Amino acid sequence: MNVDKKVRIGIVGCGSVMRGPYTNQIKHIKQLGLSVDVTMTCDVTPEGAATAQRLWPEAKFVQDYRAVVESDQVDLVLVTTSMQLHFEVSKAALLAGKHVLVEKPMATSLAEGKELLEISKTSRGILHPAPHVVLSATFKAMKQHIDSGDIGKPYLARAFYGWSGPTWGKWFYQRGGGALFDLGVYNVATMTALLGPAKRVTALAGTTIPERIVDNAMTKVEVVDNAHINLDFGNGVYGVITTGFTIQAYRVPGVEVYGSEGTIQMLGDDWAPKGYELYRKSTGRPGYWELHPDSDSNWHWTDGLRHLVQSIVSGTPDVVTAEHGYHVLEIMLKAEEAGRTGITQTIASTFSPLKTEDAVAPKISVHDPTRVED
Repeated sequence: MNVDKKVRIGIVGCGSVMRGPYTNQIKHIKQLGLSVDVTMTCDVTPEGAATAQRLWPEAKFVQDYRAVVESDQVDLVLVTTSMQLHFEVSKAALLAGKHVLVEKPMATSLAEGKELLEISKTSRGILHPAPHVVLSATFKAMKQHIDSGDIGKPYLARAFYGWSGPTWGKWFYQRGGGALFDLGVYNVATMTALLGPAKRVTALAGTTIPERIVDNAMTKVEVVDNAHINLDFGNGVYGVITTGFTIQAYRVPGVEVYGSEGTIQMLGDDWAPKGYELYRKSTGRPGYWELHPDSDSNWHWTDGLRHLVQSIVSGTPDVVTAEHGYHVLEIMLKAEEAGRTGITQTIASTFSPLKTEDAVAPKISVHDPTRVED
């Protein structure tokens, strides 16, 4: 790995997501010995301009993203705008030969997603779509257990993520936004990465709260804010995802997979895992649960930026692929369509099954296998 290779970052969108998460990730990348610099920043709001100039006073600030993607002082464009602009900025950056990390979702329509995917195949740059859930140590360990047959053949899966919804950013509730794109996207990415490409999707998905106070003003909700998504992976394997801007609190594992020989469940959320539990059947005696802690408690959902920088510097493949990102986008859009029509939708896209390194977290405790669980 050529750690001396400089990766120059241009940031488009300096709103709330930039006031901590990605700022800290850039600091973390430097602490790892990788050479990165923020050379340009871009935003169209006074608040974004103030954030950019406070965090990166040495970087050139502009209000037009085209100046960033066309600059010869930028190698990687970090797209953290409102969802509705993700496609436009990412397309321009890829056409300019830049590497792109685009926050979720990569686009807001199937046509845009397909175009972005095709451009990425010929661009000099890498297209890295969020979310980055497959990079966590907990995810890798769970994937390894499933692939090794520790729970037998997977039959069912369940994932959950939601909250009451943002009170800022009207674009969350306008066309191109919504709970699936903001929240459910994590679960869709995780479940398909664990079980492979989905074949069909059906859903109960709609608008439950028609108006909300956002930025101190009453705002019409134009998008899905409440959903149950059902996925068919083929061969009788099914998954369900619960998500919405309609959930005040919950106390359930973020992800569960049920197999013929056991169960594995992620503690915490897939974007902020806290380890996992593994239940295995036992011949001639009761089964038992193993509790595994998160082996990397410092992992953060912005870790895709570090991974992309390492891919650029070392030339190693990016495991967060554009094909998977497009598959996730198709599932979400067709889930919304299924919610509108009541008709199960076929998923046309696919992606290469993810291969993870062996990364089983150390076991912290094992429930007594001689005692029948309550």
